[in-house]
Amino acid sequence: MNITFRWYGRENDTVTLEQIKQIPGTKGIVWALHDKPVGEVWSTEEIESEVSYIQSYGFHAEVVESVNVHESIKLGLPEREQLIENYKQTIRNLAKSGVKVICYNFMPIFDWTRTDLYHPLPDGSTALFFEKAKVESLDPAELVKTVAEASDLTLPGWEPEKMARIEELFEAYKDIDEEDLWENLSYFLNAILPIAEECGVAMAIHPDDPPYSIFGLPRIMTGEESLKRLLEISSSPSNRLTFCTGSLGASPSNDMVYLAGKYAQYSPFAHIRNVKIFENGDFIETSHYTSDGSIDVTNVVRKLSEINYTGYVRPDHGRHLWNEVCRPGYGLYDRALGIMYLLGSWDAFQAQK
Repeated sequence: MNITFRWYGRENDTVTLEQIKQIPGTKGIVWALHDKPVGEVWSTEEIESEVSYIQSYGFHAEVVESVNVHESIKLGLPEREQLIENYKQTIRNLAKSGVKVICYNFMPIFDWTRTDLYHPLPDGSTALFFEKAKVESLDPAELVKTVAEASDLTLPGWEPEKMARIEELFEAYKDIDEEDLWENLSYFLNAILPIAEECGVAMAIHPDDPPYSIFGLPRIMTGEESLKRLLEISSSPSNRLTFCTGSLGASPSNDMVYLAGKYAQYSPFAHIRNVKIFENGDFIETSHYTSDGSIDVTNVVRKLSEINYTGYVRPDHGRHLWNEVCRPGYGLYDRALGIMYLLGSWDAFQAQK
């Protein structure tokens, strides 16, 4: 298990590499060029600058999250051809700097969705919260405003230039259903996978968050059937999954221990976090401690230990603790605690062998 930590860059994160270096067992930084407009080629110079800085602190930079997919590719519009060529070149350029995994998603418009980014928990901390009834009645523009006002830092998947086109994008998706989205995903993968395979890069798709339709938009990476279907698109070793317990686990129909046992072998990258699901469909993110949420995090780690999982793992969204001022879900303290919980569980299971 190769422990990593997501970091948003020198100018765009409240957490520093000096701080991350003090978290025991952390080997790598999960990074991206967050200031690059979606669809543009990431140049070798820009990539090497960021990779060199990360490596100067003793970390590897082998995982990128994310090289976002342009909405025109998801929609299957004519301009996707040039955008796919740009994506291929970015894969080549990243591979030159030693990148081995690229995490991406195929969610229409919204990358991840929460209704409250600082919802109080009983212990006094706050966390990302999803209120199902609110989403069902909310105007998407109101949600965009809520997220935009929550932080001065950029939030992945909520790029201002995309959010400014929210009405236009909803109009574009009105005739796109799940089968259309699957077709466009297949087209994209069949175009890029030969390049990724040639470069030794795994393309690891992230599940939809949450794993069901919101605002009437199609969602396709939602559970076991979709994981199977994704893998059936291509037998390329570069066609892979990002195993995210928090995204898939937000649906009570997804047994994360079972899915870990079956699909971790196809997942070079895993996000492990806990969520507490309520009977009305709401959910809130909690500590990694199994008893705090609805996901059996401990036995997910046991499944990884059973196969001696060598992939990259990062603690996913954390709570906001001890008055830390940080990007929603991405503070230092709770993710550091999460790493220690994951490593402690891993060591215990490995010692039993």
